[in-house]
Amino acid sequence: MIGFALCGSFCTIRRALVELERLTERFEVQGIVSEAVYSTDTRFATAADVLDEIRQLTGRELIHNIVGAEPLGPTSPLEALIICPCTGNTLAKMANGITDSGVTMAAKAHLRSNRPLVIALASNDALSANLKNIGELLTRKNVYFVPMKQDDPEGKPHSLVADFSQLPNTLDAALKGKQYQRIFQA
Repeated sequence: MIGFALCGSFCTIRRALVELERLTERFEVQGIVSEAVYSTDTRFATAADVLDEIRQLTGRELIHNIVGAEPLGPTSPLEALIICPCTGNTLAKMANGITDSGVTMAAKAHLRSNRPLVIALASNDALSANLKNIGELLTRKNVYFVPMKQDDPEGKPHSLVADFSQLPNTLDAALKGKQYQRIFQA
């Protein structure tokens, strides 16, 4: 089983759900959402609609808090955990060992089993405040990044967004213990 966690980069959730649907064709998937995704209605979608779609795609109840995520390590190991989209906030917490949400607990618990964690970043501050956190996580064992690029170099010069369509290739490489290349795209 693969874990698929979504964080509050609300403008990219629709693209993440497309990738989740693709993954359900190959794997059983456990949906995991951040507290923000679980409870926030936005101009992109209501929380209820997003949660219902994840439940429909996975056929499972969602994990949405620390208590629900904690067993994902040694008790209920996943083959891999994907965080898509992964916000800069969640990235920073993982880089600094902070476990205060369902998604960060899922990542911490999962990494205890020495299995791949795949990050599909979507952050407006990736090339500023979060650049050091990308570097920190690149050095960690079993952490892999979906290739990413600037989505709007003129309007948002510090922003990076993963190419979500590369998630399957990144996951396949991560399951073999390799980083799918190139991490940064033009």
